[in-house]
Amino acid sequence: MIFDLIVNEEPIHTEAPADISLLHFLRDHLKLTGTKEGCNVGECGACSVLLDGKLVNSCLILAAQANGRRVVTIEGIHAEDGGPNDLQQAFIEYGAVQCGFCIPGMVLAGEALLNSNINPTRAEIREAIAGNLCRCTGYQQIVDAIQATALKRQEKGRRD
Repeated sequence: MIFDLIVNEEPIHTEAPADISLLHFLRDHLKLTGTKEGCNVGECGACSVLLDGKLVNSCLILAAQANGRRVVTIEGIHAEDGGPNDLQQAFIEYGAVQCGFCIPGMVLAGEALLNSNINPTRAEIREAIAGNLCRCTGYQQIVDAIQATALKRQEKGRRD
């Protein structure tokens, strides 16, 4: 099957099996390995990506369902200079990065939340990341990092 979609703001035109999951299409065909395969049943969030701005588990989506749409993986989240963006930097500063396996999905969950709600409560942050399992951090540092980023983005928005 021929796939035409936008991945991380780049147009993609390639061939892959019609029954391939979006997760395996990204990892195996596009070599975007930041999206992790965890449980492969939609329970852990390690494979989270943004599909037309909405957080989805790429293991549960066929690549064909993404045809003609926009996908953002962790590789598409960065500052203008290519380094960590403000949310990724907050994850570093708040110690929210440990083993790193869940972090791509957590960052994407945080971005999806902050794109829809610039002033989330701690409860809303916890709800937004509820589909992403982390075995290392205990979640507190992740919530702190997302909240700190929200506050910085609010301040920046007031100055612009």
